[in-house]
Amino acid sequence: MTTRVEKSVEVNVPVSTAYNQWTQFEEFPRFMGGVKEVRQLDDRRMHWVAEIGGVKREWDAKILEQVPDRKVAWAATEGATNAGAVHFHPVATDRTMVKLSLEYEPEGLVEQAGDKLHIVEKQAERDLEKFKSYIENRGVETGAWRGSIDEGRRLGTPGAEYAAGTAGDSGRLS
Repeated sequence: MTTRVEKSVEVNVPVSTAYNQWTQFEEFPRFMGGVKEVRQLDDRRMHWVAEIGGVKREWDAKILEQVPDRKVAWAATEGATNAGAVHFHPVATDRTMVKLSLEYEPEGLVEQAGDKLHIVEKQAERDLEKFKSYIENRGVETGAWRGSIDEGRRLGTPGAEYAAGTAGDSGRLS
């Protein structure tokens, strides 16, 4: 059973600043509570280690679409099944709406119980608030990647079906 989470936060920085910071994936543990590590393998691929609700998961993800100042969309290619997108919408010259859409498949009894308690949804909300504090307190991004990625199709927001090949990784639970 797939779970969908949609959360947003308005940040008081220009859209380019919010987007640029989001492209610094290895910085995610600074503001994402459940994320322990993100290693960027190349422009399109990352390895994630997260622990949410006492369950440690690892996965590899691929950027499917990236449009500067507008969107980053991804899907897992190995490990925990998840996919989604983050959209950036200018509200004013110095304010940006950041909208996160995430789909994942909880596995095992612990994750299914956590799903019923909306653990990932609450974590996503806290993480967006931490992102807001992080970028607003800094005022500038820690770096930027302004390249575009387009696999030749407009995805909208990819769902877990884009990551379906990664299902059944219960051996990676720890």
